[in-house]
Amino acid sequence: MSKFSPPRRTPLRLGVLVGVAATTIVATALAAGATSTTGTGVAATGAATAVTATPTTKPDPGHRRYKPKPKPTKSPTAKPTPSPTASPTAVPKGDIWRPALRSRWQYQLEGNPAYPATGGVNVNICAVPQTGGACVRPDVYDIDLYANVGNNTTLNTEAVKAIHARGAKAICYVDAGSIEDFRPDYQQFLDWHNSHGKSLLGKPFSSTFPNERWANINNDKGQRDFLLKMMEARVAKCASAGFDGVEFDVVHAHEEGASVTGWNISPATQLTYNRALAGIAHRYGLAVGLKNDLSQVADLVADFDFAVNEECFQYDECGDLKPFVKAGKPVFQVEYLTAPGTFCPKANSTTFDFNAIKKSKDYDLNDLPYTPCR
Repeated sequence: MSKFSPPRRTPLRLGVLVGVAATTIVATALAAGATSTTGTGVAATGAATAVTATPTTKPDPGHRRYKPKPKPTKSPTAKPTPSPTASPTAVPKGDIWRPALRSRWQYQLEGNPAYPATGGVNVNICAVPQTGGACVRPDVYDIDLYANVGNNTTLNTEAVKAIHARGAKAICYVDAGSIEDFRPDYQQFLDWHNSHGKSLLGKPFSSTFPNERWANINNDKGQRDFLLKMMEARVAKCASAGFDGVEFDVVHAHEEGASVTGWNISPATQLTYNRALAGIAHRYGLAVGLKNDLSQVADLVADFDFAVNEECFQYDECGDLKPFVKAGKPVFQVEYLTAPGTFCPKANSTTFDFNAIKKSKDYDLNDLPYTPCR
């Protein structure tokens, strides 16, 4: 998630560093082919060097707050190969869900074992809004593609069914700009990376998320073509699980620069990739959300159906999202460190008219705490 609009530079945000897991995962990344270094050097046009995760007094440049998953101790005995994705029949635009401008939402990417029947998703949550009164329920749930209790391979179909049964909609979380090593399709990314001059997987995303690496969305060796094929396979799973929309995360590499990502990504390249992602979602009949990438909102608002943002009130960046509201498209917004009494009146005002919520100060995206602004 980018926390700036150029030329402002994002302050790093504080996350919870899981020390032992971080060391293990970075070591695994090095074994996968990255070059070790104790500095911040980077090969901008080749494979990025791996950086050892170290605690920092500054906050971490996170995106969504997904705790690192433990990496399996053994690699798969058989390397999976990409399975062809059948091209979908074009879905008429009128048949794609368009979320209402004012739609309460819940952001839960981490499973609660108290709800095993719905993949760890609390579909009965009801909370008193910052404005007071009776508890209110979400109209929209943004949850992971996979059930997050006990495994990372079962599609979140049961959660989606339960959400629909309550009259709400479900957004499918997909990381499109960094590659997470705990995903079931990770081996395919690693194999491609190793067979194409280590040109796909860049630096670790951050010290908080060392088990994922920035993807190279350039196409000099076909990286973008491969990534889009893999993202289409994921979107096909979102559609098969019954989701109504998809959120693509980490689609702002051009804002971070080669020193952070390991790759020189131009704004034009980012636009090409993001628009291609939106097109994939629409072909599968899903609404599509733009996650952050504030510097390109004006260029992308026509391609996306809603926006997802983290902490724009904390960093005084919410004005960049006004084009979505002006176009009648909702902004689903979350704050972690700022008190609801501080940002909710702004979010609820006609100046912004955002669908804002407050989640945990430690950046966990569990079902609770959850305070909707309205």
